[in-house]
Amino acid sequence: MGETIRVVGVSGSPTAPSRTTALVERVARSFAAQLGGEAEVIELATVLPSLAAGDDGTHPGAAAREALRTVEEADVLVVGSPAYRATYSGLFKLFFDHVEQYALVDVPVVLTATGGSDRHALLVEHQMRPLFGFFQALTLPLGIYANERDFVDSRVASEELEQRIDTALTRALPLVRSQLAARVRRPALSA
Repeated sequence: MGETIRVVGVSGSPTAPSRTTALVERVARSFAAQLGGEAEVIELATVLPSLAAGDDGTHPGAAAREALRTVEEADVLVVGSPAYRATYSGLFKLFFDHVEQYALVDVPVVLTATGGSDRHALLVEHQMRPLFGFFQALTLPLGIYANERDFVDSRVASEELEQRIDTALTRALPLVRSQLAARVRRPALSA
C-alpha cells in the first residue's frame, strides 16, 4: 500500500478503566501487528463533553471532531461497547450518529462487546452489525464477545477469550488484506 495501515479502535464505555477498552485495545493491536500497521484507540468517555458542545448538539467540539476524523480516515476499525439493556451504550450510538454517512463504506470493521453475562452475546449480531450495515462497512464475520469472567483488573485474562480473538483475527485477515488491496486500486466512493 505504501502508507502505514491505520487500525483505529473505538471503545464505547463511559468508564475508565474499562473491560471494553481492554478488549478493543487487545484486538486493535493484534490486527495492527499482523498488518504491519499502527493502532490507535479512542475512548469515547474522554470525548463525551465535546460531543454535546454545540448550541444544538449537532456540532461537536474539537476533541470529538478530531476523534470523528480519525475514525473516518481509518483503514480498519475495531469497535466495542459494553452491553446496556441488551444494546450498545448510548455514548457509542451518540458518537456514531456524528460519523459521516459514507465515510465507512467498505471499511473492515471488527465488532466487539462486553457484558456481565453470556446473555448479552447477541448484542454483536443483533445491534452492532445492523448499525455498521447502515454505513455500508465491511463487518468481519466473527464478532468477539467477552463477559466479566474473561478479565482481571480490566485486563484480558482468559485463555478462551485469547483463542476467540486469535480465531477472529485468523479468519478476518484474508478479507482485510483483500479489501485494503482493492481500496488502493480504485478511487474512493462519494455520496
